[in-house]
Amino acid sequence: MIVFLQSLLSGVLVGGVYALIGIGLTIIFGVMRIINFAHGDLLMVGMYLTFFIFTLLGIDPFLSILVSIPLMFLLGAFLQKVFINRVLNALPQNQILLTIGLGLVMSNTAMLLFTSDYRILTTSYSSGSVSLGGLSISTPLLLSFLITAAITAFLYWFLLKTDIGQAIRATAQDRDAAQLMGINVKRMSVLATGLGAALAGTAGALISPTYYIYPQVGSAFTLKAFVIVVLGGMGSIIGATMGGIIIGVTESLAAVTPFIGSGLKEAVVFLLFLLVLLFRPAGLLGKSRM
Repeated sequence: MIVFLQSLLSGVLVGGVYALIGIGLTIIFGVMRIINFAHGDLLMVGMYLTFFIFTLLGIDPFLSILVSIPLMFLLGAFLQKVFINRVLNALPQNQILLTIGLGLVMSNTAMLLFTSDYRILTTSYSSGSVSLGGLSISTPLLLSFLITAAITAFLYWFLLKTDIGQAIRATAQDRDAAQLMGINVKRMSVLATGLGAALAGTAGALISPTYYIYPQVGSAFTLKAFVIVVLGGMGSIIGATMGGIIIGVTESLAAVTPFIGSGLKEAVVFLLFLLVLLFRPAGLLGKSRM
């Protein structure tokens, strides 16, 4: 029972960060109806940014998000303005090829600059833990989850209560109607992509103390983010949150299950993904919304 509870708790903590990755992707999809296959590579950029901020400036990885968030927002806005905006009305396959190409450019640029060597970000609390009712909670995972929860709560407030947030939601619901109501949909697209990139970079910063950092790390997270978004419901922030936690818990429980183990935990995740597609093709929440 202790092992089960430990795995369940760890899965929830990891799933919170997964949710942040999925939320960034679903915001971009909701506003522009484009699946950003470079999303994981934006996370990779955030990881490297966090690594060098820590090693060169000595700023804690969790504090470095104050620097990485605006920088990643600018990167996302730049990519949307210069590249993605040109294919908004193009064929879906052209949009997919563009975002895949952007991801390849980022990952290969990172390889040229930093080589393919694995890097480890080690802090004084990297191997620390907190005891709670007989359960051991990883300090980095706990801090990541708390920061993720705070960012997610702020994001909900921003989208629901602010004029810009409501304009983003209106653009996501009906782009043409939003434009007729006087909303600058091009500006909302830039803001949405910048916000999605900032969330991906933040997730990269939060997982840096617990994951290896290397140029191809983004590909695994791109696929995982896609699974999270489809699982929760395309375009749904609440669905992405649910999907991230479900994926985190599924991975954690599968890793300690006999005959499965950590080597096959990804297979269990994709099996769950296929089951959802079979029985609820629209995702857990049933429709696309923000």
